[in-house]
Amino acid sequence: MIDASLPALNRRMLLWGDAASTAAGLLPGGARADGRAEAVGAVLDGMVRDHGFQGIAAVGLGGRIRKARAVGTANIAKRIPMRTDTPLGIASISKRLTAVAVMRLVEQAALSLDAPITTWLPDYRADVGARLTLRRLLSNSSGAPNPFRAAVAAEPALLQPPWIDTAEAVRRFATGELVFEPGARFDYVLSNWILVLAIIEAVTVQLYPEAMRALVLHPLRMRLTTPAAPSEVMSYRTVSPPVEWTNPRPPFLAAAGGYYSTAADLLRFAHRIYDSDFLAPTSRTALTTVEVASDSYALGGRMRTVAIGGVEVPAAWETGNTNGYRSVLGHRLDGRGAVVILNNNAISQRTMNEFAEALLRADAGVT
Repeated sequence: MIDASLPALNRRMLLWGDAASTAAGLLPGGARADGRAEAVGAVLDGMVRDHGFQGIAAVGLGGRIRKARAVGTANIAKRIPMRTDTPLGIASISKRLTAVAVMRLVEQAALSLDAPITTWLPDYRADVGARLTLRRLLSNSSGAPNPFRAAVAAEPALLQPPWIDTAEAVRRFATGELVFEPGARFDYVLSNWILVLAIIEAVTVQLYPEAMRALVLHPLRMRLTTPAAPSEVMSYRTVSPPVEWTNPRPPFLAAAGGYYSTAADLLRFAHRIYDSDFLAPTSRTALTTVEVASDSYALGGRMRTVAIGGVEVPAAWETGNTNGYRSVLGHRLDGRGAVVILNNNAISQRTMNEFAEALLRADAGVT
């Protein structure tokens, strides 16, 4: 529930449009547009009423926000209201950003999806490294070991600075016997992404955040997307009473889930990746081809089919879940719409997915 002690404006901000434009300027006129706006608003009203949603919801087209709304509070202790341009933790949507960086390096012939990772990490153990590829790492089907959670349970200081470096993270969390034959099944483990980060750093001779800025964030004008936690936001276990849920992210986990972003940045990202020639056709195909059928997982994110007006519409479907942050980026692959939801009060991921699908249907003028 929303904390009733907060000012009414903080509890229920109704900010439609993006930071630079009003909703009226972004939507076509007429009763049909008004009806869709009302339908989208009704879906969000239901989420606030039934699930205590607080965060940002936006629908867009062509990489631009058509309608956005901010609800609740970004930081309760600091009494900072949520805004439509507030950056929140996107967790595993970071994986898709990372996968795009890899595909850009593949296009430059600096990487290959199917070469052994020892090609770029010559000090990695040869027997295992010869069987691991970027395709298997990016699709979470590598069979790499996953000692991270047990290590943190035994040594909580691993989640506090001073951080260990990438080489040490690879040694401690991503080096060991394979759990299964690469490609045999899905296993959503951080060790995959520690290795991907190490490979990006090795081939670019840059730290991962610098490489990401050069390969993805700067060319896509994602100015508010950063691996550094903004001081004005916080995630919560509960909002009433407010119980903070801090989100420490060591740099070696950035590729898996370290980024904060905004609705506008994510809509622009999805449009440029899936609808434009920013990537080569072969790269777009790779990012949208399911590698692990059991989890509908491609490279760095899932694919999903959304029923809209009796038609099954394919969509690239990235989700994120870390501490109190929950996120969805759903992009229709027919180019007819996209949705972003960012949340900081721990709503279930299933509910977030259902919310996103309902917004896409409402924005299309169907229920």
